[in-house]
Amino acid sequence: MQKNKRGQIWVETVIYTLIAIVTITAVLAIAQPRIEEMQDKSLIEQSAAVLNKIDGILISLASEGIGNKRVLELGVKDGTFKIDGATNQIIFEMNSAYMYSEPGANILNGKLLVFTKKRGDEFFVNMTQIYSNYNITFDGKDELRIINKASTPYTLFISHHGKDASNKIVLDFKLE
Repeated sequence: MQKNKRGQIWVETVIYTLIAIVTITAVLAIAQPRIEEMQDKSLIEQSAAVLNKIDGILISLASEGIGNKRVLELGVKDGTFKIDGATNQIIFEMNSAYMYSEPGANILNGKLLVFTKKRGDEFFVNMTQIYSNYNITFDGKDELRIINKASTPYTLFISHHGKDASNKIVLDFKLE
């Protein structure tokens, strides 16, 4: 009789442990996508704030004289920032679990042009700031520079370089 009770206790312990493991696994399976969505939403909103901060710096520099310079710490935890001198745009792009805006439609969020595209289970988010009245350059060149994610923040220098031949203010970016 004593052996049966010991055996029964071990069987119950194993069953309760398995039930607990299955329950925890089910909760994590349900919660994990939601946690990723919330993290991506936060990251996209932070990146939009960075784009707006860059916009404020550019407006400030444009109103000041030649040679003025600003420094910005640019943390890229996910996605990419693009400084496109050829089209005078600053762009942030990332694949996300969060649907930031209506897929397939260009949405104007302040000065930011936001485009979201559905790709399988994820969304591709593109936020673009267009500067048609400035000449944006990177290291003095009208070319595309891609800034990828990194564990440490980048130091971004933005400086006022006067006006170009078309009378646009030249705002030059440099990474160090």
